[in-house]
Amino acid sequence: MGVFDDLVGQERAVETLRRAAASAAETLSGGRGAGMTHAWLFTGPAGSGKEEAARAFAAALFCPDRGCGHCDMCHQVAVGSHPDLEVVRPQGLSYGIKDTRQLILRAAGAPTLGRWRVVLFEDADRATEGASNALLKAIEEPPPRTVWLLCSPSPDDMMITIRSRCRVVTLVTPPVAAVAHMLVTRENVPPETAEFAARAAQGQVDRARRLALDAEARGRREAVLSIPASLAGVAECVTAAERLVKTAEEEAAAVTTALNESEIAELRKVYGEGSSGKGLNRGLIRGGAGALKELEDRQKSRATRTKRDVIDTALLDLVTFYRDVLAVQFGAPVELANDDRRADLESLARSATPEETLRRIDAIMLCRERLAANVNPQMAVEAMTLSLRWPVS
Repeated sequence: MGVFDDLVGQERAVETLRRAAASAAETLSGGRGAGMTHAWLFTGPAGSGKEEAARAFAAALFCPDRGCGHCDMCHQVAVGSHPDLEVVRPQGLSYGIKDTRQLILRAAGAPTLGRWRVVLFEDADRATEGASNALLKAIEEPPPRTVWLLCSPSPDDMMITIRSRCRVVTLVTPPVAAVAHMLVTRENVPPETAEFAARAAQGQVDRARRLALDAEARGRREAVLSIPASLAGVAECVTAAERLVKTAEEEAAAVTTALNESEIAELRKVYGEGSSGKGLNRGLIRGGAGALKELEDRQKSRATRTKRDVIDTALLDLVTFYRDVLAVQFGAPVELANDDRRADLESLARSATPEETLRRIDAIMLCRERLAANVNPQMAVEAMTLSLRWPVS
């Protein structure tokens, strides 16, 4: 299997990237390489695989066979150990100018192995205005062998000046059938479970994989989708909001706690904790107090982002649920993402008008906007659940 084979349902994007990798190889051999450029912007909805596409393209640039999937270069990219690939994942809610300037300095270095130096910037839309301006200057005048791969949900999420200097690769939501086929053939998931997971994930490959393989992920989805039918009064709305936020906090803690501990242990080791010698340990630890404080701040920011990402996933599940309610109300001949909860869908569809269902969808989207604007999650979610009360008061 080549590096592009994991991109489910992205045939057009894969063809573009294959041609670019061929042009890059031509450039290295002294040709014109007209299909290659130094800055790329990968866009697409959540779960479409834009980060995976960027990583596959990086492997194809390093690989002598343009992404064979089994050579040392491809393997190093897959495990994150290639010396000429830097992957940037903003840990907090934003990515600042200080980090961006340090990144630009690192990106300016010559390739270690002689082909390309690649910077893969995930969630590049999280860059602050100052960081984006600094990034623009680096993209305008890049070193000859440096390639920038930026990822964002849509081109409009990036500064227009950055967008205009990048070649845009647009990924689409993969078809449910393609995702289900991938789960069956690559993960050995039973066809019925694969169909359920692909449909529930609405084409998000990573989410579909989690739903198919992780019973806890399926349980969290069930808990979220049970919310609409439980909102009979104010008390139930407050309880549901509290439960959703608490679950997000617990999941975020499970994701970040082990990573936080390992990072702190590594930092303490770097600054000499456990070293022998008179006065050595105390002096180095004191010197590292500032670095430790900075790390803890980053970890706190990462935990906040993770918590809000978990809540946002739950909100998107609710949006698909009410979209299915709307489809039932109109009798639309479409595939329902939550067909496994058809009884709830039909019950709620009978209890309100399509206009009221649309208002509930608007309430969920407003909650997402408030969370993105750093509104207190408990308050934002409570306001939403109160707007979702059923039947209409």
